[in-house]
Amino acid sequence: MLHRKIYQLCCDGREVWIFLRDQQRWIERARILDIEGDLVTVRYETEEDEEICSWEEMIRLESIGSVMQRLATVPRGDVEPLVSEDCPEAERIRDRYPESNAD
Repeated sequence: MLHRKIYQLCCDGREVWIFLRDQQRWIERARILDIEGDLVTVRYETEEDEEICSWEEMIRLESIGSVMQRLATVPRGDVEPLVSEDCPEAERIRDRYPESNAD
């Protein structure tokens, strides 16, 4: 079951957080690149001492304890969310049935 779900996440290309049971650590914001047999290849970045490092790691399927993905984000604070009236004219969806002005 986990193998099928990880394959689906690989096809979607979305960022995931993966918990490795044997190492008791999280891999954050990873992309699943490939699944071959019981090996899952992931790519992720870390920031260490003012350096950004890019990693590609092969993980055994049995080492994965949990996989999660972010569904949505909402900014904190006094930020007004955009509504349709704030949308630029070029990006607005046209009304399919405009009101007729027939008297």
